[in-house]
Amino acid sequence: MRPVASRALCTASEGNTPRDMSHREDHAICSPRDWGVYLVTDRKQTGGRDLVKVVEQALAAGVTAIQLREKDLHTSEVCRLGERLLALTRRAGAALIINDRVDVAMALGADGIQLTRKSLPPEAARALVGSAMLLGVSCHSPADVGEAVAGGVDFVVLGPIYSTPSKIPYGPPLTPEVLPQGRAVCNLPILAIGGITTVRVPEIVQAGADGVAVISAILAAPDPAAATRALVEAVAQAKAVE
Repeated sequence: MRPVASRALCTASEGNTPRDMSHREDHAICSPRDWGVYLVTDRKQTGGRDLVKVVEQALAAGVTAIQLREKDLHTSEVCRLGERLLALTRRAGAALIINDRVDVAMALGADGIQLTRKSLPPEAARALVGSAMLLGVSCHSPADVGEAVAGGVDFVVLGPIYSTPSKIPYGPPLTPEVLPQGRAVCNLPILAIGGITTVRVPEIVQAGADGVAVISAILAAPDPAAATRALVEAVAQAKAVE
């Protein structure tokens, strides 16, 4: 069973009692390989619109996994935002993944954690949360992917594939050529990130990605719901002809 954290950190929404992921019937939460589109939050890219409302539109349009990634917020603020997003994802049957903060993920009873190269090692995170939560790792090279697999994670996010402002600190774009290299050392779900557009989806899937992780492609779009539907459809079509 998922470890139960103290509610002094934050209060999980009613009905969100932690439970073993293997007993869940929700297909989206159990299968990162089938998520298709993984939406990473950045409230600074919504053009002044309320982040929660934009995420709600994306969920209604077909997003099946959300990563809460607001690194500049204090713990209490992340918890409050996480509670609001958790209520939405539970209703939509989608997964809520918390970036980096194992403590917040445990307190909320979230569905998983997205680790970075600066987070706890996957083995340490797994020791804390057990097998109940999904563990993902952000990777920036095939070597990173190999280390993540050895650490016992459930999925990896690999990028930046194309040039994008949000990923400049991680170096030059890796290009789609990195995907088959990552696939060669990883049988786990691989989600591509960095400069993803609907036009680029077929190339990404053909190169070995199981899905895409996006930020501005949805959050900064004039119509987040329409942008979501286009991405979801592009991934589904690309995988159908893979």
